[in-house]
Amino acid sequence: MKNPWIIIGVLAIVLIGGSVWYSTNVQERNNEGIVITANIKGNENAPVTLTEYSDFQCPACAAFQPVVKNILSEFPDDVKLEYKHFPLPIHSLAEPAARAAEAAGQQDAFFAYHDLLFENQTAWSNTPNPTALFFKYAADLELDVDLFKRHYNSSVLRDRVKVDLLEARGLGLTGTPTFYLNGERMNIETYEDFYNQIAAAVNPDVVFDLIE
Repeated sequence: MKNPWIIIGVLAIVLIGGSVWYSTNVQERNNEGIVITANIKGNENAPVTLTEYSDFQCPACAAFQPVVKNILSEFPDDVKLEYKHFPLPIHSLAEPAARAAEAAGQQDAFFAYHDLLFENQTAWSNTPNPTALFFKYAADLELDVDLFKRHYNSSVLRDRVKVDLLEARGLGLTGTPTFYLNGERMNIETYEDFYNQIAAAVNPDVVFDLIE
């Protein structure tokens, strides 16, 4: 008769191995292969980092986007943008919009989707079914819409947005947009002031004119 302890040991190894395989595969299925990365636009090796804590439903955030685009266009090698989510409690659709942008980001389209959300802010902010528009924007960008939907509903991306939100709160932020320049919070009164601070960080020895 075979040693019963050997049989028990073999069964334990099989069961443990099966359990690990099951757990790993369930996690992969639940996460849909989601990879969490920072949302960076521009030259990743740029010496100047502009960090924006923003809310997709915030009108002031939308108003700032052309200015930010102009800066990235004027200083393509010197300035990079890092976008972080700060959905404010007064904007009930800001968090779902952030998740939608993150879902697009899983198909390398975060900033393309980011632009659509700001350009169409009035439309999706005032519709009774914003989710339908979120899916439409994914289709407009020719994304895999079924995959987008699964990612949009994923708890992983919900948590990813929450991490940015908690970071913003930890910094004591209360409004959007809030910008940091190379890790230092910017004190902004006008668009000109915003531009000049960034231009000075790029080249402290040159005086720049405001972008028209």
